Amino acid sequence: MIALELVKRFFIPKQGNALKDSLSGLTVALALIPEAIAFALVANLSPFIGLYAAFFMCLITAVIGGRPGMISGATGSMAIVMVSIVNGYHNGLELLFATVILTGVFQILIGTLRLGKLIRMMPKPVMVGFVNGLAIVIFLAQLHQFQFISAHGVTTWLSGTSLDWMIALVIVAMIITHFLPKLTKAIPGPLTAIIVVTLFVQLLQHFYGIHVRVVEDMMHGATTLGFPHLAIPHISLSWHTFSIIVPYALILAIIGLSESLMTLSLIDERTKTRGHGNKECIAQGIANIVSGSFKTMGGCAMIGQSMINITSGGRGRLSGIVAGVFLLIFILVAWPVIKLIPLAALVGVMFMVVYETFEWASFTFIRQIPFKDALVIIIVTAVTVLTNLAIAVFVGIIIASLIFAWETAKNIYADTSVNDKGEKEYLLHGPLFFASTGNFKSLFQIQSDPEVVIIDFKYSRVADHSAIDAINTVAENYLAAGKSLRLRHLSPECCELLGKAKSLVEINQLEDPDYHIATDALA
Repeated sequence: MIALELVKRFFIPKQGNALKDSLSGLTVALALIPEAIAFALVANLSPFIGLYAAFFMCLITAVIGGRPGMISGATGSMAIVMVSIVNGYHNGLELLFATVILTGVFQILIGTLRLGKLIRMMPKPVMVGFVNGLAIVIFLAQLHQFQFISAHGVTTWLSGTSLDWMIALVIVAMIITHFLPKLTKAIPGPLTAIIVVTLFVQLLQHFYGIHVRVVEDMMHGATTLGFPHLAIPHISLSWHTFSIIVPYALILAIIGLSESLMTLSLIDERTKTRGHGNKECIAQGIANIVSGSFKTMGGCAMIGQSMINITSGGRGRLSGIVAGVFLLIFILVAWPVIKLIPLAALVGVMFMVVYETFEWASFTFIRQIPFKDALVIIIVTAVTVLTNLAIAVFVGIIIASLIFAWETAKNIYADTSVNDKGEKEYLLHGPLFFASTGNFKSLFQIQSDPEVVIIDFKYSRVADHSAIDAINTVAENYLAAGKSLRLRHLSPECCELLGKAKSLVEINQLEDPDYHIATDALA
């Protein structure tokens, strides 16, 4: 009884139940299949390398990850990088497996150093841009299912009756996925849509001979493989090899954790719960090490499948575990049935994921929020679509940081007064750093000021070497004008860096602050 209670507490959260988690996991397993196949083909790999990667990533992160309900698998953002390894070297496949293992090591290191918490500092506009951009990427990825490769290797779009049936079935799947939960939540809408469309297509083919594209059409002749075996990648342990795999592994680790932690944050927001970023980093790392050791392509969290899981009622670890187990069953046992699932059913489900994921409210509030926030949302969305998530997040954070620095720079000001000795005092407020130096210099009326001027930094802080240069410039201008200048409440490091202006500083060991300055001069 105690063991059963521990299992229930571990796998099933308070707001969930075993039935919903199990049915949701089954739905996710079906949705993982075309994505895993497609991303493996993007990386120029066998479809089954992607399918088994999805199994390992999904199962391991579900068991030990920091975000119950989040689904991991082979992803397009990582596949785009992997294809450079596979195609660029004569032993590219073995180098890829070694790179995936090293990617996992880097991710475990990041989690161990507790750097996963940095995702909590992600600016809201960057988060909105990421969600919108990724929704568009998911949508564009589904459009490939409306194409086919001819016998001569030419890719063309569906047309005529084939296109009509594809569109009609996609719409049916979308309608079922969207409206069934409004009638009953007993079974997930996406799972029902897949089953209904599959049965309908089988009837069409049996009675009318109408052929609709199915999962088997994506396999390009690949045959089912047995369960992969554990093996060390066949690479030479040399500096040349490490010079190849280390940069790729670092890039993949950053991309994988960026997408995983952003997805974690999104699910936190949608479910009003809190995941554990550092724990998830370690789980992603372990999953990639295992995946690479079994010669599969690894991966990270998948926002599309995670949203399917959440909207279908999956909340606990059981949903991800069921998804992984069913995916393995589909590959090894039920493949003759699974390969008959129409692509239209899966596309319809993913289109509804796009609909649920995209922040449609952004079209409304983007006209109400400050222009700088709207600009960040648009740029991050565009960069996500045009490049990849890691670059988009990096660009978004840089822009948001520069905007923050610009806004903070406006906060520097000075209270002025003339004491009983006729000396003018400037009492500074706000940080003095690279972005605020211009405003700082404009605060002083050098020509009209009296003979003695005091600049008091009691309520300010000197942050970097640009600030030191600005103080030196102001001091030189006062001295050139024949004025006497005194500086108060500067830290010892400020005094050391000021150079000629050091003699102007009034030292008060009881009141002077003590802080460090961002500069290489004292490094």
